[in-house]
Amino acid sequence: MTELISAVEAHDIRFPTSRHLDGSDAMNPEPDYSAAYVIVRTSGGQEGHGLAFTVGRGNELAVAAVRSLAPLVTGRPAAEVLADLGGVSRRLTGDSQLRWLGPEKGVIHMAAGAVLNALWDLRARRAGKPLWRLLSDLPPEEIVDVVDFRYLEDALTPGEALALLRRAEPGRAGRLERLLAEGYPAYTTTPGWLGYTDDKLVRLAKEAVADGFRQIKLKVGADRAADARRVRLAREAVGPGVRIAVDANQAWNVGQAIEWLAPLAEFDLYWIEEPTSPDDVLGHAAIRRQVAPIKVATGEHTHNRVMFKQFLQAEAIDILQLDAARVAGVNENIAVLLLAAKFGVPVCPHAGGVGLCEMVQHLSMFDYVAVSGTTEDRVIEYIDHLHEHFTDPVVIRDGRYVPPARPGGGAEMRPASRAAYAYPHGPRWTASAAAGGTGKERP
Repeated sequence: MTELISAVEAHDIRFPTSRHLDGSDAMNPEPDYSAAYVIVRTSGGQEGHGLAFTVGRGNELAVAAVRSLAPLVTGRPAAEVLADLGGVSRRLTGDSQLRWLGPEKGVIHMAAGAVLNALWDLRARRAGKPLWRLLSDLPPEEIVDVVDFRYLEDALTPGEALALLRRAEPGRAGRLERLLAEGYPAYTTTPGWLGYTDDKLVRLAKEAVADGFRQIKLKVGADRAADARRVRLAREAVGPGVRIAVDANQAWNVGQAIEWLAPLAEFDLYWIEEPTSPDDVLGHAAIRRQVAPIKVATGEHTHNRVMFKQFLQAEAIDILQLDAARVAGVNENIAVLLLAAKFGVPVCPHAGGVGLCEMVQHLSMFDYVAVSGTTEDRVIEYIDHLHEHFTDPVVIRDGRYVPPARPGGGAEMRPASRAAYAYPHGPRWTASAAAGGTGKERP
């Protein structure tokens, strides 16, 4: 009997992180890290896992969007679906009715990404490989085939993408060995949440350096005097040899960003992240011209490959920060990696959140082995939150990601965690409500 994709499940999972102000920044003062969690099941008993990351309210919208996409996948032969994930991607993002809700942006696009990430997870499990290794082992022609080049060919053609991948092919084996031996460079945002006290910032910054990190990141954008004080304390804590990046989380207008950063320049900042609206390509370009040598970084809220193309064409960013769960999954992120390689811009992914570290490491490792061929000026964000809820949590050693060996894409949550934090009827939430709490009393 032919094995079918029998179900695409969507679950509302929420973790109350805001009690201790973990994740707090200028635009998200009280986040509760959450996920529209997807399980793709086959009639043969196999499953794949993916998710769309949110910060609390509205997570139910992402769950509903996943359910609206499910009929486009269920009932189809599993082998055919997994052999044509490029076609599946175009079907999910190009559905003539659902496309009206985008097109290719917002909740419906993130839901497509969650489904596609779950399908890639299933494919990697069936191959017995971690996702980064599965992707790195693909022939260049198949990698190109999974990418949708619509709207990209003025910047990157399929032929150019194929040439990039073929140039990287001879060195794959050596880079694979180095990756397994050395891991992939990381930086940490753990010290930098805006709601943390100065003492906590200093303590965590020093711990980060002791743990081997050569870059930390601080949240800024709420108070100029506080930002100057906190950046100064951080620089004193880590010394001159460690990079400090800052992240405004879209808090500023263009002129305001330029003015706000001027007094912080003395602390040798490495990059400013999301200095203004994530949709303002020309605004980022103007900021970049004015604040150099501070680099400009963005991408965690860039909603599709076309926006990334424009940021690169306009020379608006120095650092590209893709996110495993923002665009339409692995397929579109491969397109973004190819664009970045074409334009010579380093990719330093956004991570943290729920499962984002676990997922995005696979993309960076694939990029190193099979696309860009380098880790120079490339680091993956690391945040020390919620990893205990995943079956294959990230491992950081001496400030570097250790390549995962377990088959799959990293998004699988432990069944006990999924049950406890299911919203609103999981025991973690019902117990809080029964006690008269708000749900923010993190255990």
